[in-house]
Amino acid sequence: QVQLVESGGGLVQAGGSLRLACVASGRTFSTYTMGWFRQAPGKEREFVATISRSGGTTRYADSVKGRFTISRDNAKNTVYLQMNSLKPEDTAVYYCASSLRYMPTRRSDYDYWGQGSQVTVSS
Repeated sequence: QVQLVESGGGLVQAGGSLRLACVASGRTFSTYTMGWFRQAPGKEREFVATISRSGGTTRYADSVKGRFTISRDNAKNTVYLQMNSLKPEDTAVYYCASSLRYMPTRRSDYDYWGQGSQVTVSS
């Protein structure tokens, strides 16, 4: 079993930046694809980004491409989401998740989830 704990959320003005981190328990972190999802009030949880086991390949939702960067440090069991040029529509609870599949974008393909970290972008 994998336990995931997110940190780094907060309140930021539009155009600003935040970096989220997600630390995983266990010794098998490098065997998991990692992903970030987000859920805004009244909306479905949506895919944001995913990264391969080695960190060499990434994939993004069109809405964040060019502004967000996902990365990982397998030695620290940590995955990051650097968010730049934030917009009010990025306001959501952000979740990290792990999967044994290769870079899935569907929520149902992820096995373990963190508790979420609130990101609020003011206009």
